[in-house]
Amino acid sequence: MSYRIAAPDEYLAITGMNIKNVLITKAAWVLPFQRCTRFSVQPHDYAMNLQAMTKEKLQFLLPVVFTIGPDVNNRGANSKGPKVNPSSSGQQPVHEHTHDEDRGDSLMKYAMLLAESTAQKKGSQYLENIVKGIIEGETRVLVSSMTMEEIFTEREEFKRRIFRNIQGELDQFGLKIYNANVKELKDAAGSTYFQSLSQKAHEGATNQARIDVAEAQLRGNVGEAERHGQQERSIAKINAETAVQKTDRDVERAAAEANLATQKTVLSRDVEIARIQATRATESRDEDLKKEVQIKRAAAELERLRAIDVVKASIARESKQQAADAKAYEVEAEARANFEKSTKLTDAAAYKTKIEAETQAAADYNRTTKNTDAAAYKTKMDADAWSHAAIKNAEADLQKKLKEAEGMVAMANAYAKMSEAFGGPAGLLQYMMIEKGTYVELAKANATAIHGMQPKISVWNTGAEAGSSGAGSQGTGPDSAATLRNVYQLLPPLMSTIHDQTGITLPEWQFGRLPNSELARRDQFQENDGKVNGKR
Repeated sequence: MSYRIAAPDEYLAITGMNIKNVLITKAAWVLPFQRCTRFSVQPHDYAMNLQAMTKEKLQFLLPVVFTIGPDVNNRGANSKGPKVNPSSSGQQPVHEHTHDEDRGDSLMKYAMLLAESTAQKKGSQYLENIVKGIIEGETRVLVSSMTMEEIFTEREEFKRRIFRNIQGELDQFGLKIYNANVKELKDAAGSTYFQSLSQKAHEGATNQARIDVAEAQLRGNVGEAERHGQQERSIAKINAETAVQKTDRDVERAAAEANLATQKTVLSRDVEIARIQATRATESRDEDLKKEVQIKRAAAELERLRAIDVVKASIARESKQQAADAKAYEVEAEARANFEKSTKLTDAAAYKTKIEAETQAAADYNRTTKNTDAAAYKTKMDADAWSHAAIKNAEADLQKKLKEAEGMVAMANAYAKMSEAFGGPAGLLQYMMIEKGTYVELAKANATAIHGMQPKISVWNTGAEAGSSGAGSQGTGPDSAATLRNVYQLLPPLMSTIHDQTGITLPEWQFGRLPNSELARRDQFQENDGKVNGKR
């Protein structure tokens, strides 16, 4: 398998496996069981000197030159471009070549019929013989149907008919006529037809030339005399007209010079006026620009002074702002320091309380453990022999220290577990205070602090149940006016209590006069008002 690429003036013709007829392309992979043939599409010139006979049986030689080569544009059904509709384009209808062997492709025709023979077997002579045979046959057939006069007078039509007839025969080989050139006709061997015509034309041309020369000389002499007379008349007329025109031109020139001088004066005046106006305008503009410069300088100075004031004000404002920020920072730092100090004092107090509680608990535990160990040691010493006294004393001291260490470790572990059980050190502290009776001692201290005080407590009762009168109501139904009566009975002791505790006496017109018992109790309260804890 190989990849073949054709030259710009060549094509590849591939046949074999997976190809129905012939594949015409520029480049392709050539697979096994496939055959690739290169063929050139360069056109060639075919020059011939044909001997033909006209309709009048006149023989002559017809030199022609044809440029013929494969038609690379007529690809038929293999064309990749858009198909042209014959009815819309005005062209001749083209037959479909889909079912043809060569599919109407000129290159495929050329490759199938001529390419391999031309390239390998018989060389270019094979193709030249075919082309020349077609050209000779079609040219003789066409010349035999025309007269010599028609060939001479209708040279372009003769050329078109030769081109059309030969091209029709070359189409079946996939060839195209790129150019056709018909040279001048010549006499055949033993014929003087064109020579006689040429001589006749030459003699006629010579005689006609002599006549033309004589007529030309006659017209020249007469014309020369006429031209001399006409020349003199024309000269005289021209001289007269020249003198008149010269005078007119002098007048016109003088008027033009006067007009020119006037125009120069006017232009000079206008130029001077324009120069003066321009000078005045320049001076005025200069003054305006100076004025604008002074105004801009004053505005710039004003902006500079204003910027200085703004900068000073900004600096003062920023200084005050920084002083205020520093003062605020000092206040904030002092507050933060006070807060941290109070927090540390509170934590220190709590920690001190915790340490004291833990120390007291450890001391109690050590004391209890020590007493127990001492009793056990004493019992064991009484049971053992006096011979082991020294050893037992040493062991007792060791055991004592180990027990103390274990007790401390166990107590620490116990307190840690109790702290986790009570939700933290605060819960453990509350438990220890309850366990040690701290709250009871605090209650006793509070009771001792208020011992001896005589608080005033007013207690009264109203209604039928008050006193011994309640027994007389047995067996009777509920009294509907009891609620209202209870309210009115409540007012006097309430007024007295308010007066005793606050010193405010409510008006008698609103709540009535207090009873004697209440008045006596009020006087007793006023007498005892100056006592503290029952003493003067």
